[in-house]
Amino acid sequence: MDAEGFYYPGGRPPAYTVIEINMMQGRTSVTQKALIKELFSKIESGAGISPVDIEVTIKEQPAHCWGFRGMT
Repeated sequence: MDAEGFYYPGGRPPAYTVIEINMMQGRTSVTQKALIKELFSKIESGAGISPVDIEVTIKEQPAHCWGFRGMT
């Protein structure tokens, strides 16, 4: 997709990145915050994208909403 096809808030650089994580319910808020902080750190050190230009959203669903390995 061409850069013109992406929408992002004004004032954001081309490196602006949105990450959406689908997660099974049950992890504590401490664990989720640790994941977000680790993502900020690793993306900054590995890709050079400032945490200011990264947005992370975690969406949780109960276990009965998941299906994998042929099972529910």
